[in-house]
Amino acid sequence: MLVITVVNFRTLDFNLLRVLDALLRERSTTRAGESIGLSQPAVSAALRRLRESLGDPLFVRQGNAMVPTAFALALEEPLRRALDLLKDVLAGGGHFDPAGSERSFRIFGSDFYSEMLMPGLAERLSRLAPRMRLQLVYQDETAFVRQLSESTVDMALLPPRETPDWVERELAFHSSFVAIAGKHNAAIARAGIPAGKEIPIDLFCDIPHVLFSPEGNLVGMEDRALAKIGRQRRVALTVPEFYGVGRVVAQSQYLAILPARFALSLSERLGLDVYAIPHEMPLAPQYLYWHRRHSADPAHRWMRETILALLEPLDELRHPVTLG
Repeated sequence: MLVITVVNFRTLDFNLLRVLDALLRERSTTRAGESIGLSQPAVSAALRRLRESLGDPLFVRQGNAMVPTAFALALEEPLRRALDLLKDVLAGGGHFDPAGSERSFRIFGSDFYSEMLMPGLAERLSRLAPRMRLQLVYQDETAFVRQLSESTVDMALLPPRETPDWVERELAFHSSFVAIAGKHNAAIARAGIPAGKEIPIDLFCDIPHVLFSPEGNLVGMEDRALAKIGRQRRVALTVPEFYGVGRVVAQSQYLAILPARFALSLSERLGLDVYAIPHEMPLAPQYLYWHRRHSADPAHRWMRETILALLEPLDELRHPVTLG
């Protein structure tokens, strides 16, 4: 049966559309209110008015969850686009004053960026944009495109990925890789290899490894590089954070491969020695991704430019890493 929803525009308060957008993002009256600065009762009252104006229940209860109707889901993407466009128009499409901005940004990125980006970004924001709020999140890497589409994240920092044509990206930096070992690694000590030098390939493959893998995969890009020269290592452990890899290696007899600047940043704190790897691994490009609808948003553009400026010193095409 075909159901036609008739919208009564004379009773529609367009201020309510921000509430509907927040409800579609959060699926909770409490969280929606927190995201736009309204109380839970005010959001519930707004939802009642939206239902009357749009002639649709919009959300139904399923246990503790608020499940959007088909009509609400059909509104989600065009409503978000329209609100973003209105925000850009009202902002003038150009001038942006970070000092007075209360914008919130959610950036998708691994704990590499907790170490290599967030301290500098926090310093920059505390001086230039003290009222901004920033969240670094890292959940399911395979879902980042959906999260950009739904605006649950504003931008993402990742290696090259296949994306739809509405996803924009800009190169942030290139990273090389090094091997790390604890300062009391017995196999390396017996071989007499000083920190900063290359670990011979036979020893490198004989010592068990720790692999960074959020999904728990036992094979990574490092293994594919070894396979090209007919060699294989044994991955003994996987850890979902780069910092966790360093902690495990520092307190064990294992090796690991990490991005060079990240490894050097952690080495003294964790008690790690850093070594050159015995096989070729190309520099890995890292990109900043965002939804095209935000490209002209002055605040979003300012945040992108700030992040890229802070990451530029990591680019090893311009600033190579030297060991020893």
